[in-house]
Parts: sequence; C-alpha cells; structure tokens
Amino acid sequence: MKKLILLLPLAVILLMPSFCFGQAKVGTAGAKFLQIGVSARSIGMGEAFLGVSDDASVLYYNPGALSLLTQKEVVFTHVQYPAGIQYEFVGFVLPAPALAGSFGAALYALHMDNMDVTDYRHPRGNGTTFTSQDMALGLTYSAGLTDRFSVGITAKYITQLLHTYKATGWGMDLGTYYDTGFRNFKICMVIANFGPDMTFINDSYPLPTDFRFGTAIDVIQSESSRLTAAVQVSHPNDNLEKYNMGLEYWLSDKYSIRVGKKFNYDYNDKNKFGDGLTFGAGIRMPLSSYRLTLDYAYQDLGYLDSVNRFSFGFRF
Repeated sequence: MKKLILLLPLAVILLMPSFCFGQAKVGTAGAKFLQIGVSARSIGMGEAFLGVSDDASVLYYNPGALSLLTQKEVVFTHVQYPAGIQYEFVGFVLPAPALAGSFGAALYALHMDNMDVTDYRHPRGNGTTFTSQDMALGLTYSAGLTDRFSVGITAKYITQLLHTYKATGWGMDLGTYYDTGFRNFKICMVIANFGPDMTFINDSYPLPTDFRFGTAIDVIQSESSRLTAAVQVSHPNDNLEKYNMGLEYWLSDKYSIRVGKKFNYDYNDKNKFGDGLTFGAGIRMPLSSYRLTLDYAYQDLGYLDSVNRFSFGFRF
C-alpha cells in the first residue's frame, strides 16, 4: 500500500505532459512569482538545475530529490530587482528516517516599496500609499522507492495582495528523481504549480503550471575536482518552451564557478548571444559536522538592469 501511494505522484507526472502540451497559449497565467528561481547556485547554471538538486533548494526545483538529503539544512536567498522590487526565499529540510522519507518547508515572498495612490484629481498622489505582495508557503514530503529512484510532493498555499484586494489559492508540485549510477547521471521530471484557478477581484486566472524535464552528468570526476553539465527543458502553460543549459566546476568540493545560458525567455534578444547568460560562484565551509555555504549569481535581464543574487545555506 505504501508503495502504491508513493507511485501516485509518478503516475500523475507521466500523464501531465499530455495535459500541458494540449493547452492553448491564451493570455498570461497569474501568480508568476512562483516561477522565480530561488537559488543563486541554480541561476549561475542558467537554471538547468533539475538533475543537480542536492541542497535545500530542491524544495523549489524538485521535491523528488528531497529524500536524498540526510542532514537538516536551512537556506536563504535575497534578490533586489529594479524598481524597488525584492524577492526572498527561506527553506528548511528535516530528514525523517523513521518515517522513510524527508520533510521540508519553504516560504516565497515577492514585495515592493510603498507607492503613492493616485487618481484623476491627484495625479501626483493623494497622500496615501499602497503596496503589493505575493507570498506562498510550501510543505514537502519525499521518499525513496529504491536506492536510485525517489518521488516527492509539495502542497502550496498562495496569497496575492494589491492595495486592499487579495487573492488566495493552492497548488502542488510533483517530482521524480532517478540516478542511473553512471557518472552521477540523473534523469528528473517535475510538474510545478498544478492546481485550480485563482480569483482576483472578479477575474479568474490559472496558476503558472510548468512541466520540466532535466538531466545532469559529471563530465569530469576526480578526487580534487568535478565538472557537471546539465540541461533542462520547460513547457509552461502560458508561453513557449524554454531551454536551459549550465556547467558547474568544483575544486576540492569547496570552491565552485558556474556558467549558464537561458534560451527563449521573454527578455532574450535572439540577435545577441549574451542575452540569457548567467554566471556564478560559490564556497562551502566545513565546520566540524556542519557546513556553511555562500553562493552568488549574476543574471542578464536584457533591457532591464542586471540582477545580483546571494544565497546562504547552513547544513547541520
């Protein structure tokens, strides 16, 4: 019975591509903040991270990989976007061997500075302000069906606030993770943000459902270094397919550099190869049985200002 229950998410994932690819590209989905990458490490690799996921950011990228984490871990990311927009992510992982799996919790928040309220009589402001804030709380469970294959599921509670107007809803992520046993070659699939439409004021809109497939392999393996290559394809329900590729090089499992490329994104200029390029670096600092990590990523957003990201992690 236990394995039957755990196989249900896999069955849904295998059936979901037919649903996703059969949808018409009509308009734009809401709650788009759910598609913002949460990890500076991932961004540095062009977000080709599905097959790499081996830290607490799996709570966003692939819940199926959560069961592979054997220590408690906390991760925090901060992003400063143009126009005073800020994004934060906090995740916590709790392995539970007695329950044959692992649990996790994550908080996602996109918010902005206060803005003046204007109307036709007061085009420069009427003396009051408003704000906009999007938040989601996710709870994740993952378990391994074999020593190489695991599945996971995340339930999310979603809220969006604009001035005095508010929308709430829920969504789910389902993920699988398979390790072939050859050079850390991983094959992963995820269906993200699957759930009912949300209603804001009088209008309904779908969640940004996204089917993702990704792989990763260690091109170089040695005692002192490792080079991982990763690719990923995503099919959102409101846009064209997106493609990601990235490289990550580790020296002594302490220092890393990363480069990636994102294809077919809205801010890409097809005439400029540089658009969509990402770069990053990271450091791991072992402290007895603990580990502290610091990651940085640079992302080119085309016509908008470039964005710098920082992520901090603590494994204990």
